[in-house]
Amino acid sequence: MTTDQYDPGRGPDPGPDPGLVIEADEVRRSYAGGFEAVAGISFSVTRGEVFALLGTNGAGKTSTMELLEGLERPTGGAIRVLGHDPHRERAAVRPRVGTMLQEGGFPSELTVTETVRMWAGCTSGARPVGEALDLVGLGARARVRVKQLSGGERRRLDLALAVLGRPEVLFLDEPSTGLDAEGRRDTWRLVRELRDAGTTVVLTTHYLEEAESLADRLAIMHRGRIVTAGTPAEVTASRPARIRFALPDGMPAGRLPLSLRAAESGRGVEIRTHDLQEALGELLRWAREADVRLTGLDARSASLEEAFLEIAQTETAGV
Repeated sequence: MTTDQYDPGRGPDPGPDPGLVIEADEVRRSYAGGFEAVAGISFSVTRGEVFALLGTNGAGKTSTMELLEGLERPTGGAIRVLGHDPHRERAAVRPRVGTMLQEGGFPSELTVTETVRMWAGCTSGARPVGEALDLVGLGARARVRVKQLSGGERRRLDLALAVLGRPEVLFLDEPSTGLDAEGRRDTWRLVRELRDAGTTVVLTTHYLEEAESLADRLAIMHRGRIVTAGTPAEVTASRPARIRFALPDGMPAGRLPLSLRAAESGRGVEIRTHDLQEALGELLRWAREADVRLTGLDARSASLEEAFLEIAQTETAGV
């Protein structure tokens, strides 16, 4: 029974929800000079969930990740990871967590195998070296020196070290940076497999397609605050869908039904709506009755990218 189901007549409060792996409550992080990178954010992540932190450059994503990882102490508020303060109780949290930073530093003269073996010596319950390399598609590069790896291959090595200890919680800071399309898809596949096996994943990314594909829930940050949060579908649902097409030469958009609120857009017409099915149905009925051919007809729901850009532009403008 979770705390929101607690009935005082049934006995003592059972305490925190055991399904919550990460809890952030009004967390703040300030730096010298008074700059506040994280300005009072609250969120939680459940076991076996992929949670994405998105935001513009300087939004506070990396600072938030450093706090969750226990690398820094929050200026205010509280963080719990696996029931512990990740900074003050680092010894209790660190063996159960895997971390992939934006940039990893490896001895360039060591081979890939030697690097993973060295890391495994400091990791409790480490996977076999070969298994870790196969997970990230580096098995064939095991004997290659680190300095000979491409940028994408080094990111794969970063990921291999992050999952080496079979973590309960995995922090991934820009995991696909530098990867080609195949490497990105391989990383997505591995994240899904880990999630399905019960690993909780928190990631930051600039690839909105990545967040839309992987995240069970996400939060968009701007200027140190969470502007919106929810499932990808919930975040995009608040933004209008669009219908685009071109009318025959000489026919103005004003001929369309007023209810569609069409607007000229370059050489075409654009309709924005919160009820895509209804608007599209009305448009097609009108076209049929008016015997009008709609060229280049394209109808789609709002994407996460559109929602993200709209939020960033609105917040930047101070609206």
